[in-house]
Amino acid sequence: MKHFETEKLAKAQRPKHRKGRLSARTKVVREVVREVAGLVPYEKRILDMIKTGGASSEKRMYKFAKMRLGTHKRAIKKREDMKDIYAQMRARQAMEK
Repeated sequence: MKHFETEKLAKAQRPKHRKGRLSARTKVVREVVREVAGLVPYEKRILDMIKTGGASSEKRMYKFAKMRLGTHKRAIKKREDMKDIYAQMRARQAMEK
């Protein structure tokens, strides 16, 4: 039985393997939007939790983010993002002084 000759695609080329990957254009657009619009109110609350600190601040930030975002992974990622933003803010303040 004969068949039609097809070209084999490498695993990385298949659309299902590319889905969700951040493109350069999307990254730039998100950076511009963040710069122009600033933080969402719940993100500001998470930043306040970082500033006040305390022993259970990590857990409180996680629980608050999970309540707003819905999933474990998203909450952890948001917490780490907010920590990075806070570190950048601190570094900027240190450079100004």
